[in-house]
Amino acid sequence: GLTVISGETGAGKSLLVDALGLLSGLRADSGVVRHGADRAELVADFTLDDAPLAAAWLRDNELDETGDGEAAICQIRRVIRADGGSRAWINGRPVTLSQLGELAGRLVEIHGQHEQHALMSRASQLGLLDAYGRHDAPLAVVEAAAQQWSALLRERDTLSAQGDVSDRIAWLEHQHAELEREVLEAEALAKLLSDHRRHAHAAGLIAACESAFARLGGDEGPSLTRLVQQVRGELQRVAEHEPRLNDVDAMLDNAAIQIDEALTLLDRVRDDLDLDPSAFEQIENKIGRLHELARKHRVAPEQLPATRDGMAGELELLRSAGDRLQVLDGEIHSARAQWRRAADTLGEARRKAAKNLSDTTSALIGELGMGGGRFDVALEPLDEDRPDPQGGERVEFLVAANPGQPARPLRKVASGGELSRISLAIEVAAFGLDAVATMVFDEVDSGIGGAVAEIVGQKLRALGASRQVLCVTHLAQVAAQGHA
Repeated sequence: GLTVISGETGAGKSLLVDALGLLSGLRADSGVVRHGADRAELVADFTLDDAPLAAAWLRDNELDETGDGEAAICQIRRVIRADGGSRAWINGRPVTLSQLGELAGRLVEIHGQHEQHALMSRASQLGLLDAYGRHDAPLAVVEAAAQQWSALLRERDTLSAQGDVSDRIAWLEHQHAELEREVLEAEALAKLLSDHRRHAHAAGLIAACESAFARLGGDEGPSLTRLVQQVRGELQRVAEHEPRLNDVDAMLDNAAIQIDEALTLLDRVRDDLDLDPSAFEQIENKIGRLHELARKHRVAPEQLPATRDGMAGELELLRSAGDRLQVLDGEIHSARAQWRRAADTLGEARRKAAKNLSDTTSALIGELGMGGGRFDVALEPLDEDRPDPQGGERVEFLVAANPGQPARPLRKVASGGELSRISLAIEVAAFGLDAVATMVFDEVDSGIGGAVAEIVGQKLRALGASRQVLCVTHLAQVAAQGHA
């Protein structure tokens, strides 16, 4: 239905529009809070049975309500404090202003007087035509192709700007060869440090091994091996009187085996240890070279492999720069051709949409009191060969207010009243092209009157058959058409 809000100037008719705008995520300052109050609070409830896009967005963002068979309702709430702070909630859950705007864009569409001025901008005209023709998919392909072309061009410019890189290549080759001569992997570094510790403490290790070997199984003096054997012999002689001693003997037998294995390993370790000053010096020299390289490249020794690999990668890129430049020329040409094909597809769709919008809007402005007037959407090809993310053409809205006059740019010829009617005609022409169930019109009928105003009211009432329409108006002819 069509709900009309009317009244004298200053009565507060546009407060509804302001409130919905704030609930749609518009920025607000403390000036919107009533003098003397701590905060302004705004709440709106929307039924979702005719808003599938909003319901899907709520599900995707886990902000939906699970009702018990009742019609799904979404509540948007926003509080603006007198100190300038602001908070927002959807279905009782805190959200950001951007989330609020995303949801509100699927629930309510606001048409204000400022949109008439947006019609003057050629960029806005192009956006309106693409929205009317639903060109999201082909426009995305054009944008992607233009971005790919730009990225390839930047890469070529970067390579070309390097100029003669022979000095850089020579320096990198020297540094890389210096690193390649060393074994830098983590396992090798760990082994080198381990060998260094072993050689540094070789004397103490040898003494400890020899002492342990002598005490465990040495030929001279008492040893643990002989002591265990003596104990086993003594116990075996009396074990027939106490069977549990056999268990003790088995344990001692296992201990003797473990001691023998320990002696074997000790002997092997002792043989591996060598007081070789030259070997120790060689290891120290290797570690010193690694630390010197690390200081030179300003990294930790553990990061030297990454430094070496990074130099190798840069060398490969520099050596192949010439070949890459030749390849890039071909890729840039291919990307431009791909953009051209996508732009042609978008251009064809725009021409069809432009004709439909021109015919529909021309018929509507005739009904709105501009008899014989004509509205045209002109497409002008871009002169540049540079791929443009917006496609290969620009739009100019043309209008002839009276029959027999040539069509001229809308921004140059339309008066305030004419602009209001043309704006309304375009909005009516685009009705029903989106899934937004609530539409708000804030004095879009300014500058018209009489029989034309009655036709505007009829158009809005007809729209109310399939949408919730809220209209702020001064005109009795429009107000008379309201259902409420």
